[in-house]
Amino acid sequence: MARFALVVTSDSVYYGNKKDEITPIVEDMIKNSNHELNFKTIVKNDKDEILNAVNNAIKFADIVLITGGTGISPNDISIDTVKPLARDTLPGFGEIHRAKSLNEVGYRAILSRATAFIIGRSIVAVSPGNPSAVKLSLEILIPIADHASEQLKGMKHK
Repeated sequence: MARFALVVTSDSVYYGNKKDEITPIVEDMIKNSNHELNFKTIVKNDKDEILNAVNNAIKFADIVLITGGTGISPNDISIDTVKPLARDTLPGFGEIHRAKSLNEVGYRAILSRATAFIIGRSIVAVSPGNPSAVKLSLEILIPIADHASEQLKGMKHK
């Protein structure tokens, strides 16, 4: 059983101007996959808040999902904030995410910088913040969660 964490980055949700649609989706999908959601928080689009949330999340989780901040606007800072913490990247996450998003959003999929990093002994995946993108992120992450968790702990390949 893998341990998950969720970091929602959104000024509008943080300040209460928009309903959090992401947390219930993540809670439901993690629960139905027989994994655990051990940490969840909502932060504004602020470098220090995102860094603090990620550093806390990796203490409790094998896989951290950050939602929001993957686009190309000046407020989309999640990728650039998290990247310096990484010892490696998992480009396949973003590649698969963009490929599967193509049918839904068309060529706008190339505007997503979704990617995953290895930080400490955790995978930290950064996903677009819309509900369908978050669902897709978990559809990618949940099937590999146990194996990835074991590998990050140094266990042998099965």
